[in-house]
Amino acid sequence: MGMSNKGSKLITKDFIKPLTKERQYSAVESFSGPGGMSLGLEKAGFDVLYAFDYDEKAVATYCHNLGNKGHVADAFKLTGAEILETIGLKMGELSLFSGGPPCQGFSKQKRGAHLGDHRNALIYEYMRLVKEIQPRFFIFENVAIFGQKRGKKYVEEMKQILSDYKLFPHFYNCANYGLAQTRERFIMVGCRSDQGVSFRIPNHTVKKWLTIGKVLSDLPEPPVDYTDHPDFPNHQRARVTEINIKRFSYVPEGGGWQHIPDELRLPCHRKADTSSGGWPDVYGRLEFNGQCPTITGGFDSFTRGRYGHPRQNRPLTPREAARIQGFPDNFVFMGSRGDIRSQIGNAVPPPLAEAVGKEIIKCLLQADGVLDKDNLSDVYFKEQLVLFVP
Repeated sequence: MGMSNKGSKLITKDFIKPLTKERQYSAVESFSGPGGMSLGLEKAGFDVLYAFDYDEKAVATYCHNLGNKGHVADAFKLTGAEILETIGLKMGELSLFSGGPPCQGFSKQKRGAHLGDHRNALIYEYMRLVKEIQPRFFIFENVAIFGQKRGKKYVEEMKQILSDYKLFPHFYNCANYGLAQTRERFIMVGCRSDQGVSFRIPNHTVKKWLTIGKVLSDLPEPPVDYTDHPDFPNHQRARVTEINIKRFSYVPEGGGWQHIPDELRLPCHRKADTSSGGWPDVYGRLEFNGQCPTITGGFDSFTRGRYGHPRQNRPLTPREAARIQGFPDNFVFMGSRGDIRSQIGNAVPPPLAEAVGKEIIKCLLQADGVLDKDNLSDVYFKEQLVLFVP
């Protein structure tokens, strides 16, 4: 690898856990939702000490799966001092502060929402908490459009308000990190200037994109009586009218409402120009050998996007959507069906959080003198023997 092994010791993948645990790389997650970010960060080696969200049902899901470190809290009222007191750390000691303030205010599906949605103010609360806690690193996650025109104002303000951090913005396609979903996210990693290191965009974790068929094919069909599957939590079919099921039965893989016979179409579709491809994802059926578009909270309806099962005449179940988001089957979502849809659709995919978290772990090990800053191998977290360090 072009490195001298003089005076070095060998670091393997099995050594990562005790190494990070021993050094107590701590994390706090804000706007946690059900805990997708925390799940990924814990897999990367972080010890998540505290998480909060305003949504009680999402926090119930978080605590059920990740332990009772999830808290119901209002970001407008919560202070950095309160968080630090709870976790027993002083300002500047926390390794990582992460979070994604609600992104609906920046959704491209809501025209002008970035100009007037009250939830946009939560971005300033996120920045305030970073200022009050002074973590060594932070992760700011949001919809891809935040990093474009709609969020430009906030990105510029972040640079000014958090001027003691070096910022590393990047657009991530989740399909490059092990999801059968082309979900795009904007992530800003902040590195406190006194750390003396630079964050590097994580390499893609897959050479070939995962397919919907690969992710879903081993799941049995959900019960026909609309109950939850006994072996797969949240695997429950949606109640769909017979006429909608009949309409969808005409749609081939990759197709949409244009394939429904004219006499069965919705009135708004009967006069539409199919050559223009209007609303192409309505009544859309996924392709078995393709990827899903961005999962949203409307994944169990034919009319809200391309969320029709590739082989069955029904929408996706919550468990199928959770798999497409990268959650394991033992991660159980709590609340009503609407609560669960929202939690899954708004979650940070754990595999993406894990990939970003591992790169931050590398940076922390570099800053602490455990790893050589100039000779850090890209394959540090792979299966084989990987790296010599001083």
